[in-house]
Amino acid sequence: MPLKEKTIERIYWTIGEVAEQLGVNTSLLRYWEKEFGMLRPKRTGKGDRLYSKDDVAKIREIQVLLKQDGFTIEGAKAQLRGGRKQEDARDEAVRRLQRVRAELLSLQADLAEDAHDLAASFSR
Repeated sequence: MPLKEKTIERIYWTIGEVAEQLGVNTSLLRYWEKEFGMLRPKRTGKGDRLYSKDDVAKIREIQVLLKQDGFTIEGAKAQLRGGRKQEDARDEAVRRLQRVRAELLSLQADLAEDAHDLAASFSR
């Protein structure tokens, strides 16, 4: 029986690898690290930055906000801080709308029943 190949998933990437992957300069990554406190890559004993999968995801989110969505640095910071709050607010709004929809469907069913009863009373 052949041995199964193990797939080894990388845990950390260097700043150069991340910069190349995202198409940006390493200096830009260092700048974003200063500006966005949420970005904290691990450091080796020599001080080299090592980025995890979560770090790379955060950098991509920052890149999208700044480059694609056109946010300023301050605007992106506010968006990142408020992002979770906005998602929670949206989820709560969806739950409220679902309750309103259920109530409206119940009212519709009651009205249909009343209309059926009324029609039946006239046909007698």
